[in-house]
Amino acid sequence: MYTVLAGGVGAARFLRGLIGTVDPAEVVAIVNVGDDLDRFGLRICPDLDSITYWLGGVVHPDQQWGRADERFTVAAELARFGHDDWFTLGDRDLAVHLHRSMRLHAGAPLSAITAEVSAAFDVPVNLLPATDDRVETRITTADGRDLHFQEYWVRERGAPEVTGTHLAGAGSAQPAPGVVEALLDADVVILAPSNPIVSIDTILAIPGIREALHQTPAPVVGVSPIIGGEVVRGMAHRLLPQAGAEVSARGVAAHYGDLLDAWVIDDRDADQVADITATGVACTATDTLMDDPDVAAALARTCLDLAAETTR
Repeated sequence: MYTVLAGGVGAARFLRGLIGTVDPAEVVAIVNVGDDLDRFGLRICPDLDSITYWLGGVVHPDQQWGRADERFTVAAELARFGHDDWFTLGDRDLAVHLHRSMRLHAGAPLSAITAEVSAAFDVPVNLLPATDDRVETRITTADGRDLHFQEYWVRERGAPEVTGTHLAGAGSAQPAPGVVEALLDADVVILAPSNPIVSIDTILAIPGIREALHQTPAPVVGVSPIIGGEVVRGMAHRLLPQAGAEVSARGVAAHYGDLLDAWVIDDRDADQVADITATGVACTATDTLMDDPDVAAALARTCLDLAAETTR
C-alpha cells in the first residue's frame, strides 16, 4: 500500500504520476480538510475536490483547479441579488457541493460522501479526508484579524502579513475511518509536495495521525514543495517564516524533523543534499516540477526507489 498525505494541486500532480507507476488500487490519499468552508449553505472541500477533478480527468486545464467546461450561470444570478462574489462557484462544481451538503444533512460522514463522489468521477485511488470532524485552518494577521484560510487566501489574496496559524477544532477531532490503518499498514508513506503549513501540518494536527507516522514501519519519504528557494504555487513562502522555517528545501525538511526518513528535492537545490543527509535523512535531487505527466511519474519512481533503500 502506498499512502500519501495530500493537499491541493501539488499533491494532485504527484498522485497523477504515482498512479502511472503503481497499481492505483494500492494508493490511499489522506487529504487535508482544513481549507473546507461553508458557502451559500453548502460544504465546500477544495482539496478533496481538486484531487478528485485531477484524477477524474475533469479539472480545468488552465486554472488547474475547478471543472473544465465550467459555466457560472448560478453565480451571476446570485450577484444579481447582491451576494458577494469573492468565492465563486461554477455550475458543475455546485452539483458536487449540493450532493455533499444534502448527504451531510442526512447524517452521512464526510468519508462516506467522499467515496461516493470519487466513484462518480471514476477516481482510481482511495481518497480519505483526514477527519470526518469539522476543523478549520485559521490565519492570524498582523492587524489583529482571525481569518478562515479561504478568507485570507481568496478574499484577501494573501496580502495581509501573517503572525500565526492554527487548526480550530483539531483538539477534539478524530482521524477518519481507515486513516490510521492506511499509515500503519503502508509499505511506503509519502508526504506530497503540498504547502507544509496549511496542508500537511493540518493533517498532522489531527490527534493520532502524527503518532501513527512515528509508529509505522514504512519509510516516510517527503517531496519538497520549494524549488530554487521559491514556491511553485500558493503562499508557503509567507507562512514558513512565521513557523520558524527557512524557505528552502532544507528548511522544509527541518520543519518536518524526525517524521522524515527520506527527502526528495529538485535538481536546482542539489547543493543542499549534503546538509540534509548530514541530519540523518536520506536525500536525492531530481526534476520535481511536474508540469509534464512523465516528470510526475519519474518523480514518483524516485520516491519509491529512495524508500526501498531506506530503513526506519
